[in-house]
Amino acid sequence: MRRREFITLLSGAGAAAAYPLPLRAQQNATPIVGFLSSGAPGAFAEMTAAFNKALSDAGYVPGKNVTIEFRWAEGQYDRLPALAAELVRRRVAVIAVAGGAVSAQAAKAATSSIPIVFIMGDDPVKAGLVGSLNRPGGNITGVSLIIAQLMAKRLELLTELVPSASMIAVLVNPANPNAQTDLSDAQSAARARGRQVFSVSASNPPEIDAAFASAKQRGAGALITGTDIFFTSRREQLVAVAKRHSMPTMYQWREFVVDGGLVSYGTSHTEPYRQAAAYIVRVLKGEKPGNLPVTQPTTFELVINLKTANALGLTVSPQMLARADEVIE
Repeated sequence: MRRREFITLLSGAGAAAAYPLPLRAQQNATPIVGFLSSGAPGAFAEMTAAFNKALSDAGYVPGKNVTIEFRWAEGQYDRLPALAAELVRRRVAVIAVAGGAVSAQAAKAATSSIPIVFIMGDDPVKAGLVGSLNRPGGNITGVSLIIAQLMAKRLELLTELVPSASMIAVLVNPANPNAQTDLSDAQSAARARGRQVFSVSASNPPEIDAAFASAKQRGAGALITGTDIFFTSRREQLVAVAKRHSMPTMYQWREFVVDGGLVSYGTSHTEPYRQAAAYIVRVLKGEKPGNLPVTQPTTFELVINLKTANALGLTVSPQMLARADEVIE
């Protein structure tokens, strides 16, 4: 082959050989977003809908110019490492993580290079996920709902609503590694208010009924549900069981109260997913997660179901009604 012919080959059809097919395909391919959760798809329907819409509003339409690969542990926390490894093998561009620190820790253990954006209620610094909220560092950032830190406020509001409750039960999922944190936070808050706290456990539907019965037998005058995705997935059951046992119960999401629960205090359960989607978009456009500060909610809602309070024989003070963001009658 003559030298001129060789040069022509490189500059023409041979230029494709300078960029191997997999690389060129990767450059033109639709980005894949992994979504890892310790929960189940049904319980996350509203959250994932908000997540998908936020992506679409930013120009990344799922099924059109971005693909989302969901992996659900369905409450089986020991499945999370394998599910995270699947997403890594899938070569996703970024991993969204929901369902507590246990999910984020599984994703972080699976990869130190793929960007991770979490949505979680735990303290990400305490959980060892980020160096600081302002400068997370590494390949991870996200949205912290500070749900666990709100345990003290929930207990305070519950004792104000049910002043006769000298003993309060905390419902925890023993399968969740962070269950002890919920109980410790509640115990600290209870001591400050001259109350006693004990835990009751449930990690499957039948145990929820047994937990409420145990709380009643042990003299609990009220109950607080722990910050576990399993309880979020059993919303209707929890409200029904609380009603059957006439147990004043504090929840973390307003949706429980809309369904007939007594009271909740917390943030929106869909807004964090929109915030996470915004970070996903920034990562897809080239920003490093370690440079994006962990965001936290700035508004919290106190929601009271007055009909349920009346059924339980509770009198809600005018002061508490005035502080409520929503009163369901």
